[in-house]
Amino acid sequence: MKAVFLDAATFPDEQTLTPPPAVTAWQTYGRTEPDQRLSRLNKADIAIVNKVELDAPLLGQLPDLKCIGVTATGTNNVDLDVCRERGIAVFNATGYASDAVGEHCIMMMLALARNLKSYLQDEQEQGWSRSPFFCNRIAPIETLTGKRLAIVGRGDLGEAVANRGRTMGLSVIYSERPGANAVRPGYTAFETALSVADILSLHCPLTSETTGMINARTLRLMQPTAMLINSGRGGLVNETDLLDALNQGDIAAAGLDVASTEPPPPDHPIWQLAALPNVIVTPHVAWASDGAMTRLLRQLESKLNRWCLHESDACLGSLTH
Repeated sequence: MKAVFLDAATFPDEQTLTPPPAVTAWQTYGRTEPDQRLSRLNKADIAIVNKVELDAPLLGQLPDLKCIGVTATGTNNVDLDVCRERGIAVFNATGYASDAVGEHCIMMMLALARNLKSYLQDEQEQGWSRSPFFCNRIAPIETLTGKRLAIVGRGDLGEAVANRGRTMGLSVIYSERPGANAVRPGYTAFETALSVADILSLHCPLTSETTGMINARTLRLMQPTAMLINSGRGGLVNETDLLDALNQGDIAAAGLDVASTEPPPPDHPIWQLAALPNVIVTPHVAWASDGAMTRLLRQLESKLNRWCLHESDACLGSLTH
């Protein structure tokens, strides 16, 4: 059985994935360009990817492919409809980064509330030395206690942020899906949630319904003192509209761990956002703690091992009947 890992360099060298014993040909590539996918996956039974796209035209040229392992939770880089039609098993990793993402989002909330970016700049400029007082309060500092946190996406990641928020004195509400016909018990209508949130944190998948759901119209629903946290998918937010909203004072701050194009080119709006004093940008690393990466790889190894055992049993059964 042949298995190929197309973008292993998305993990550091010390974080490795061990192939199942049934794999007799194992190939890893640090990164794979679109025009290299076909040749590298030729005659492969198993493809392992993080963000490399496995689309319908490519899958149609891989008759031997039987299984895809995605070293992430999101599977939007794989054409799942084609996989269902072909009977290609698709495995992803779930729940591995709850702690890491929860901590990262709270970190961004605290940093924005306390204007940490401005204070770090003051540190670089040794501004404290020029202060006439014992302290050097150069920017406003807010506390999170008593503020309202609205969560969009009530999965493991949303709950991890909500639980940590509660321990810090935040009150938590869960937003209904945008455009929903009815509001489920325990949820708040999407537009209402936006209008009452002091902090809006996005943890929902990127779908046709959620793409660009944070835009000029919905940003105007938010309070001018509110902050936006996006560790979900960059496409959930219209970044140009967010830039305008921040410049116009429609909202107060934003913490972004994702961009609509990754990696973002030098002329991407994310860099205009990053230049603002009330915006923190991190390079899609909320998930990437050492512990989270270890859990992800061990979980995927377990799923691939179980699939290989099932395949072996199926082949043995067909040979003995």
